[in-house]
Amino acid sequence: MKKHTAVWFGLAALIILSGCGAARYPNYYTLHLQAPTDPPAQEGVRTSLAVREFRSPTYLRQGAIVYKTSPEEIGFYNYHRWAVDPREFVTNAVTERLRASGNFAQVKLYDGHSDIDYVLSGRLEKLEEVDYGGAVKVEVAISAQMTSLVTGATVWTNDVSEIGTVGKRDVPAVVAEMNATMGRAIEKLLTPAPVIVATKKN
Repeated sequence: MKKHTAVWFGLAALIILSGCGAARYPNYYTLHLQAPTDPPAQEGVRTSLAVREFRSPTYLRQGAIVYKTSPEEIGFYNYHRWAVDPREFVTNAVTERLRASGNFAQVKLYDGHSDIDYVLSGRLEKLEEVDYGGAVKVEVAISAQMTSLVTGATVWTNDVSEIGTVGKRDVPAVVAEMNATMGRAIEKLLTPAPVIVATKKN
């Protein structure tokens, strides 16, 4: 009996030890673009603009970095996640660049108030690693439109898609290429920058 008890204790100890491996914690990443330089103020600019938070497909809002092994199949890295919601990053980056364009007297994040002339709405369509069709790539796609708060008319719209090639097969290299590709996509989206000649409403 004592012999069987010792065997069972030994097996239990092995099971406990095998389950006590080092815990693995997620790695967190963020995108970063160089802040734009403000140009000299343009005379006669009185138009104001607010930028709504960009929307995105649900799978881009789950925090994990996304990869695709085929056009139809989406995967998620379990231990590689975004520290900041990509929608928030794109919204802030677009706002900074529109503010720096000098084409508007005021550019701010949309807060639901009606003290502005135009509203820009956008959507982050894609931000993903692409693992099929040859080399590892990343794809970024963004769309946006600007509407008059008074009339509801769309006065500007654009959509872009950029692809970058990853030089090294690891997640930090993927994120670095996503950062570079995102920068190109935003610049392309806002080139030429939206220009609205209008007098601020009374």
